[in-house]
Amino acid sequence: MSFCLHSTPNSSPASWIQSRRRLVSKHSRSQSGAIRAVAGNSTMVNSVRVAVVQMTYVNDIAANFATCSRLVKEAVSAGAKFIAFPENFLFVGAKDGESLTITEPLDGPIMQGYRSLAIESKIWMSLGGFQEKGQDDAQLCNTHVLIDDTGNIRSKYRKIHLFDVDVLGGAVYKESSLTERVKFSGKEVVAVDSPIGRLGVTICYDLRFPELYQLLRFQHEAQVLLVPAAFTKVTGQAHWEILLRARAIETQCYCFDSFILCAITFTAASCVGMMLNLLQVIAAAQAGKHNDKRESYGDSLIIDPWGTIIGRLPDRLSTGIAVADIDFSLIDFVRTKMPISQHKPPEFWKSASL
Repeated sequence: MSFCLHSTPNSSPASWIQSRRRLVSKHSRSQSGAIRAVAGNSTMVNSVRVAVVQMTYVNDIAANFATCSRLVKEAVSAGAKFIAFPENFLFVGAKDGESLTITEPLDGPIMQGYRSLAIESKIWMSLGGFQEKGQDDAQLCNTHVLIDDTGNIRSKYRKIHLFDVDVLGGAVYKESSLTERVKFSGKEVVAVDSPIGRLGVTICYDLRFPELYQLLRFQHEAQVLLVPAAFTKVTGQAHWEILLRARAIETQCYCFDSFILCAITFTAASCVGMMLNLLQVIAAAQAGKHNDKRESYGDSLIIDPWGTIIGRLPDRLSTGIAVADIDFSLIDFVRTKMPISQHKPPEFWKSASL
């Protein structure tokens, strides 16, 4: 895959970025890949379309799969080559420990169903927060699985940071009571090449630990950050947007959040929304009340590398998808104009750890 910037704009960064957004928007509407003039220069549009999901999952695997299948069809119809689902896309238990009853290995029939869906739809899928069977019956693995358009599992990431939190004014969460804790050595950080760029793979609560995203950007050369999430209503209202914007700014990456923030949550009221971005955080998010005990925040956003919110759907609780075009020349432009990768001392990363 070639990511190139044929010429450097002579205008200001802000005006050039606005010109690029208009160009990509025009390109998206016309489905044309022709060379167009931007800010007085001839620039090839080099973009790929992605989709992010927001939905309210329940404790019914078949019902959740049916909704996922419908949203995949909407994404394909919109021209997306990649779709990102939220954390716990498979199942949200109504009772404590219920998720342990549905765990499976990655070669089990549940994941095979999603692999078949990817093949039929010819689309890459980010499945963040699959309840993978653990080493014993008392715990599971919170696993982010990437499937390509031929149904192959390209990577798996097991959540490093577990949500053991007494939320102010809210409930007490103890994710580690059911989820295996990863013993960190550095090999657990996952980045993988894809048609939408080099992906940095994370899950939800990881968002609060910028060191992980710094490693993904500066050691693993990530261009797009995936942050599937199920933020609580209390923490989402307080911190969701702030954290996403921060991760986007400091890594100069596109972010998906199915939930980024360098991920972003996208939501639409059973429809497809078109949003365009710069360096983008894409976040797929859980939304609304799953049961009497669990409620997720939702709120879909698209954030550029300057931390500006450039796309937001008004309803943060509805089920649906949003689509956007990732423009790789914008990544090149931002990173060239503000070369933060050149300003970090090399010795810092030799000793960096989580």
